[in-house]
Amino acid sequence: MSSYAVRGATLKGLEAIPVTVEVDLAGGIPGMTIVGMPDSAVLEARHRIRCAFRESNFEMPRLHITVNLAPSDLRKSGTGLDLAIAVATVAASGQMPKADLDSCLFVGELGLSGDVSSVRGGIAYALLARELGLTLVGAPSLVKDCASVGGIAPKEISALSQVRLGVSRLVDSSPVNSPGTRARHSLDYSDVVDQEAAKRALVIAAAGGHGMLMMGPPGSGKTMLARRMPSILPKLDEAERLEALLVHSVCGESIEDISSGYRPFRSPHHSVSRAGLVGGGNPVRPGEASLAHRGVLFLDELPEFSPSVLQALRQPMEDREVRLVRAEGSYSFPCAFQLIAASNPCPCGHAGDRGRACTCTPQEIARYQGRIGGALMDRIDVFVDVQRPAAARVIKGSEGLGSDEMLEQVVGARDFSSWRRAKRDGGTVDIDVASCALDASAVSLLETMSERLALGGRAITRTARVARTIADLSQSDLVTSAHVAEACAFRCRFETGGHHAGR
Repeated sequence: MSSYAVRGATLKGLEAIPVTVEVDLAGGIPGMTIVGMPDSAVLEARHRIRCAFRESNFEMPRLHITVNLAPSDLRKSGTGLDLAIAVATVAASGQMPKADLDSCLFVGELGLSGDVSSVRGGIAYALLARELGLTLVGAPSLVKDCASVGGIAPKEISALSQVRLGVSRLVDSSPVNSPGTRARHSLDYSDVVDQEAAKRALVIAAAGGHGMLMMGPPGSGKTMLARRMPSILPKLDEAERLEALLVHSVCGESIEDISSGYRPFRSPHHSVSRAGLVGGGNPVRPGEASLAHRGVLFLDELPEFSPSVLQALRQPMEDREVRLVRAEGSYSFPCAFQLIAASNPCPCGHAGDRGRACTCTPQEIARYQGRIGGALMDRIDVFVDVQRPAAARVIKGSEGLGSDEMLEQVVGARDFSSWRRAKRDGGTVDIDVASCALDASAVSLLETMSERLALGGRAITRTARVARTIADLSQSDLVTSAHVAEACAFRCRFETGGHHAGR
């Protein structure tokens, strides 16, 4: 009779929580009992381990095996504890050397043949191993993900049989995070014809991180414009890259592009649930808003989304964080995303269309646009009407502003903004109208337009911020009346044919 313990981990939200896997071998009816609040996936490890032992030529002890997962008051989920339970059982039964086991963190799922597979959350496990000063032991694909996390030297294990001679014989891996080889972006704004006004609005939105809504008839190019948004955003810096990697890794999404610095682009269908958009489920996972962290969240056909789902975005857009409270604890997911939305102006889609007449009544148009909700609309800074491109320009294939030129403008504006804020007060963001540095004529015009458009306090502040971004694009220390006029023009929203109203 013997017992032994090794280190494993389980996911809780975006964190990997350390778990001590204790195995005790005692007399009684042969079998395996797992305690410590395991879920069904953890309990099924008993059958996977039994088959893996047989295929790996290990002898399954003909004793009663008790597995305790500590701390016992933490719910354990997933299949990542398979490898730790198996290694602890092999060590407790004296079928492998125990040297160096206490310095390892075992993470992996066992197959019936004894193969070790990766599990979601590799980045979270790598961060935990670095924090605890442990050597992460996992499948080759999990070790490959660790290339994005510095300061660790993981070990690869592809089959359970490899532990027979001890973990010191496992292959040390020094993963290299090589940059992507593909072009920066296959989608370029030069492909979008006769939409220069919308491109200007996108540059402003990208430079200042403003939310944007495009409204226009079907076929006007709204989706084409939105999908090219990442091509004019700077690459992720190291801190942003690690944040985005962690969310995608925990959700089991591909991290290849993010590892190379490309910003994520998420476009959920309008049938998405509240949990799918902001997070939730059992176990709790991040939603599309968090998967778009440091990137773009594109909501196409905005009025078709459930109003309750859209309203769930209100607080996360302000706080740049999703906070969920469940019976077992609270969860916090980052969601600093760039919101781009698109909508038809009315149910038939042709209100204001120069080529086709609208068949909707004013009441139907108001009801359709009202599905978005005023509270969410108040948090969108830039509104632009997108008209159908001219047929002659499309047929000739004429080109306008391309992504490279637009990216240059965005980077220039962001650099100027950083320099301006550092010169002013050490780099704090522009949080109110006063910090936006409006000159006298700009203040007068903003007051006039705020009265005319019936802007609320939040809308006035957001309009001033857009004007500040426009001034940064022109490398101006002060916001002038021309900058405010353009910002107010983008604050107006299409309502019915030819009529605009402020929000």
